[in-house]
Amino acid sequence: MIRTKTTLIIGAGASTELAMPSNAELLVKVGQSFDFSRLGTELQTRDSQLLAGYLGKMANRLGKGEEAIHKAANRLRIASKLGRSIDSVIDQHDNDQLIAACGKVAIVHFICQGEAKSILRLTPRVVGDLPIQGTETWLYQLGQLVTSGVPRSRVERCLDELAIISYNYDRSIEHFLPHALVMAFGMSLKEAQAIVAAKLRIIHPYGTVGRLPWQKGEQAEVEWGTEQPWNIHNLMTQIRTSGEIMRDQQTLMAIRGLVSGAKRIGFLGFGYQPQNMEMLVDYGLSHDPEVIATVFGMSKTNINSITRMLKRMTGVTDEELLIITPTRANDVMRDFNLLLES
Repeated sequence: MIRTKTTLIIGAGASTELAMPSNAELLVKVGQSFDFSRLGTELQTRDSQLLAGYLGKMANRLGKGEEAIHKAANRLRIASKLGRSIDSVIDQHDNDQLIAACGKVAIVHFICQGEAKSILRLTPRVVGDLPIQGTETWLYQLGQLVTSGVPRSRVERCLDELAIISYNYDRSIEHFLPHALVMAFGMSLKEAQAIVAAKLRIIHPYGTVGRLPWQKGEQAEVEWGTEQPWNIHNLMTQIRTSGEIMRDQQTLMAIRGLVSGAKRIGFLGFGYQPQNMEMLVDYGLSHDPEVIATVFGMSKTNINSITRMLKRMTGVTDEELLIITPTRANDVMRDFNLLLES
């Protein structure tokens, strides 16, 4: 179990271990699928057809013509060629709510599709097993980390020292953890889901594609792995952009509270985009937290820049408190498991 107050900050690189789309892949998918000039030809794609249908229904809801909707989608398609992430491209058009709506529908479509095609299934092949095969994912390592050394009588405390800030739209963490409790303790899935619902402290700054059916709340729900949700227009209202987050003081305070209250901070598969870093702290931290950060696949120059940003953000001056590792999220959770559990 985790014995030190720990906040894990999760980026798209962690979700790619589950075969979910990366930020770059998501942006490309949106750009390609919003090319409606190919509709009705041999070059049309299934995604374009589905999105055109979703947007057509949205046009009716908003009292807009199909031409206006397609114009907004085309604006996103063009801007995506220069963008770094879909949310930043949407933010660039914050003066046009129609463009934002098109972008959010596309996000829900491709993330739901990503969940359905990921290696994380809805149910295990064998009752009591995990809905994912193998041990080479950071989620497996997380499940092991939070359950190791916890007696069955204290299972409700296994998440006490953990908080998560996930910049991803998917619900992989929430879907997986109850199954980890089922495997570790032999409890029913319903009981495990109730514990996770009550005890897991997790914030998705950019929102998610919906609430899982067993989660608390009144937001629109969709089961894990539903590739074509019937209520996509309700689900899209739960997606937010960085601009919307920065105007939401309550959410910002909650995010920054999880960071400032942590004695150990882990960055897993995170891209360190300035707008995302800005959400984490308003001023530099002063309590010298221990920091572990992945920089897999990044250039030496960017690693140097990230190191400087992290030092500035966390206020860490002792080099031993800052661990920068050029590995994947799974490798960090596996190789530093003793430290993370301490």
